[in-house]
Amino acid sequence: MSQSSQKIKCIGCGAVIQTEKKELEGFIPASALEKADQDADIYCQRCFRLRHYNDLMDIDLDEESYKKILDEISSKQALIVLVVDLFDFEGSFIQGIQRYAHDNPIIIVGNKFDLLPQSVKESRIRQWVMKRSHALGVRPQEVLVTSATQKQYIDDLAQKIDRLRKGRDVYILGASNVGKSTLINQMIAPAIDDNSLITTSYFPGTTLGKIEIPLDDGAFLIDTPGIIQRDQVSYFLKGKELKQVTPKRRLNPKAYQINGRQTLFLGGLGRFDLISSPEKSSLVVYASEDLYIHRTKTEKAEQIIENMVGKELTPPSIENKLNLKYKQRDFKLKEKSDILISGLGWVTAPENVSLSVYAPEGVNVVLRPAMI
Repeated sequence: MSQSSQKIKCIGCGAVIQTEKKELEGFIPASALEKADQDADIYCQRCFRLRHYNDLMDIDLDEESYKKILDEISSKQALIVLVVDLFDFEGSFIQGIQRYAHDNPIIIVGNKFDLLPQSVKESRIRQWVMKRSHALGVRPQEVLVTSATQKQYIDDLAQKIDRLRKGRDVYILGASNVGKSTLINQMIAPAIDDNSLITTSYFPGTTLGKIEIPLDDGAFLIDTPGIIQRDQVSYFLKGKELKQVTPKRRLNPKAYQINGRQTLFLGGLGRFDLISSPEKSSLVVYASEDLYIHRTKTEKAEQIIENMVGKELTPPSIENKLNLKYKQRDFKLKEKSDILISGLGWVTAPENVSLSVYAPEGVNVVLRPAMI
């Protein structure tokens, strides 16, 4: 006799079993739940894959649920590892983390280093991440860059964690889709083989939403769900649209020589109007290669929105276009800077230019010192 998902809890992590949203805690395919015996222990897909394949899956939490995890950290002595997406640094940065950390040390990990142009040096990005972290109110004890998918600098991170934790638990934090679980999988893979860091098998913790991986001294490496950042473009996109704005390969910077009163469209989600500049200016776009960039005269921008957005300029789709409202922000640059549209990419502009930037209402737009 099959089981209904009503009020069933995962025997591993305690999450309420659900069959509708794969990215949220407690998910199990409906077909698997239907096949389960009435009295069988039920594991969510995340716990099942952990037990049988030593594979961690990303799941997401809303802000209220995530705050409970942060409150727990604030009452403990622990090492905090915050994983941030270098493609969307400010958009994936968890604000207020220092307040919850108290005196606990913080390591900030800039992941997806492999997406940056090959000419960019790791040392420069580390320095940039340190300065940006300070500007965002966090004073990390260490900063590292990694590529979880390419296995770059994973050993460095594991060694830093081992040196700084001093017998304490280690909390791995991060927003959705920063590659946190992939990073943990890469870190613990050698330890599973040689039993040097963790026991030969590890088990989900009993606290809702977390996975506790035992270390060899009685402490735990704790993988927390990713927090959903509602001010990222990705929050407003689904399926094909989301894939289109997510870089899969190394970023290929595209430079556009533009005069005053010209406009760049980043798909249909970002618009950059050059209002004034001392001379002909070069705007450099860092975005997914699947995102179509269109240059036009500013006087034609409204016509472009009417005729091309949702068609040649996607995302958004025609259907999603009707649901989005756009907000204008004006910038006058005093130095070479990036203007980031969270989750979509960024444009690097020279000093002494003025721009108006349009992005969907609710999406974070950030002016920052140039990363590259």
